[in-house]
Amino acid sequence: MFGKFLKIFKYKEIRDKILYILFVFFVFRLMANIPVPGVEIFKVKEFFEKFKTMGLINIFTGGTLERMSIAMLGVGPFIIAEIALELLTMVFPRLKEMYKESGEEGRKKFLFYAKLLSIPLAFLEGYGMLRFLTNYQAIKPLPPVLLFENLFLIATASLFLVWMGDQITERGLGQGVSLLIFAGIVSNFPSSLGSLFLSLKTLSIFSLLLFVLFVFFILFGVVFVTQARRIIIIAYTKRVRGMKIYSARQSYLPIPINPAGVVPIIFALSLITFPSFVFNLFSNAPGFLGKIFESIFYFFENPFVHNVFYFILIFLFTFFYTYIVFEPEKISNEIQKSGGFIPGIRPGRPTTEFLKERLNAILPLGGIFLGIVALMPSLVQSLTKVHGFYFLIGGTSLLIVVSVILETIKALESEIQLREYEV
Repeated sequence: MFGKFLKIFKYKEIRDKILYILFVFFVFRLMANIPVPGVEIFKVKEFFEKFKTMGLINIFTGGTLERMSIAMLGVGPFIIAEIALELLTMVFPRLKEMYKESGEEGRKKFLFYAKLLSIPLAFLEGYGMLRFLTNYQAIKPLPPVLLFENLFLIATASLFLVWMGDQITERGLGQGVSLLIFAGIVSNFPSSLGSLFLSLKTLSIFSLLLFVLFVFFILFGVVFVTQARRIIIIAYTKRVRGMKIYSARQSYLPIPINPAGVVPIIFALSLITFPSFVFNLFSNAPGFLGKIFESIFYFFENPFVHNVFYFILIFLFTFFYTYIVFEPEKISNEIQKSGGFIPGIRPGRPTTEFLKERLNAILPLGGIFLGIVALMPSLVQSLTKVHGFYFLIGGTSLLIVVSVILETIKALESEIQLREYEV
């Protein structure tokens, strides 16, 4: 493994790609520390310390929200636009054809539409965040001209980050947008390390050892489940097409234990935060109605209630999103068209039903896994009293970090092998 790492510096093309990625990371972190005009940052930091849910979103963006930086949205609008268009493929057949059946060109066109949709979304999200913080008195009301200037800066910064992510992708060393999200998450490491050193006086050796054990087992579990596949054998009989003879062979269809990735956690987090925002907004209403809204707000802010609803939503969204991106009927038809079959299963509808059965057997495991991973930060912190290092102990951040590292390692290995073959 160390030998492969040294080979990275042997080839100039790979070195240039890595240096470009590091340069993009530097620009991103520079933007993350440029605040929008007319905002008192220390009040915003107090607000994020008070509200746990907003604190989680702030960690996911690499601390850009609490700094009120021009990059506060990150690549979020583009991610939301892409997910929204994926959901719309269920409604619009032409969009579905473009996304799933038109090859690489169709995929590029689909991403182009996602970028166009991300422009109004960036303005809308920026306005919503500024308006939300104004309502909670975290920032002062902004004059219309300054508000528009800030929205323009926020939206432009988000689109610029997406463009830089595209440049990384075109250079063929991982997905650029994923790498930018990764950079935002791991940027919290120095502050977490500093907080750990400051709290050493109050923490026991047992708490630290327990935290290290949790980190080890959580990382091992996430890597294991991320790489785990349910293998379905596909057999191909001997075929004659024109002047060519294709001999009998076997292939396989790998079904991940967690086919939905981190999307169910993102959906669940968005939905679970909505009631808290709405009911807290109306909790200051006069009379009996205000007390009702206040009671509902504190009900959803209760850690036990929050975690139970969070887990249930993640579990349900795992099934919902998987059946959007993984279509057993389409896969069955493609296997049949290519002359393949699953041993012991007839082609056509029986194959479709077989794939659905296997998928339904795997999804509960994936949903439970995602739910446990999402709740791990709260559990570990309550048991060890160690705060910080969210990207090491669970949640969306850990899944993204692990996935990006594994993808980048594979991309680097491919680049090295390609150049070794050329030599």
